[in-house]
Amino acid sequence: MKSISCIIVDDEAIAREIIATHLSKIPKVTIVGSCSNAIDAFNCLREHTIDLVFLDINMPEISGIAFAKSINKNVKIIFTTAYRDYAVEGFELQAVDYLLKPISFERLLKAVNNYFEIRINSNHSEIKAIEFNDFMFVRADRRMIKIDFDSIIYIESYGDYLKIHQIDETIVTRETISAIEAKLPSEKFLRIHRSYIIALKQITSFSNEEIVIQNKSLSISRSYKKEVLELLERF
Repeated sequence: MKSISCIIVDDEAIAREIIATHLSKIPKVTIVGSCSNAIDAFNCLREHTIDLVFLDINMPEISGIAFAKSINKNVKIIFTTAYRDYAVEGFELQAVDYLLKPISFERLLKAVNNYFEIRINSNHSEIKAIEFNDFMFVRADRRMIKIDFDSIIYIESYGDYLKIHQIDETIVTRETISAIEAKLPSEKFLRIHRSYIIALKQITSFSNEEIVIQNKSLSISRSYKKEVLELLERF
């Protein structure tokens, strides 16, 4: 099973340490960041691809509830709090789980397993969809253009736009790279950098630092390196 990247968001240092200690015992879970407030967490989400957030509710300035409402719905939430009062609102936000402090390892492990089960079910649905779709549509030049997955070499984030480099042409579209990533079949494409998604079949060679695709060298960023190299070395 693919490993997951998570961040811990809590204004209490001891609470973050307890969760981090519990998570260190669970395989396939990588802690990308530990944040004391929502602003730091927003920055972390911009810089990394995050699957799961362990989120305190009662925080200064921006509450956990407000934070959860403002982020991409593909990022899953496990609420961590000392108060039962927010449980209903937490689950209305489709949280994976709602943990009451003090949090035991057994209870946190159950929450993480809930997340893995949700992801497995989601992936099964995605695979069924891929069986019928080998293309996507993107907006460019005021119209929707069909992009065959097999024609893509790599995708590059370019400011507020994306360049979809294909075998015959390059399409420029106003889209986020995370939104495009969600449309692509994971067995054919790989995110190697916050600015690059590559087509696996187009790889010419790779090292610990870069991937070469049709004489174009693309850097592997530090936050993606472990996962990228683990996958490529299995081929």
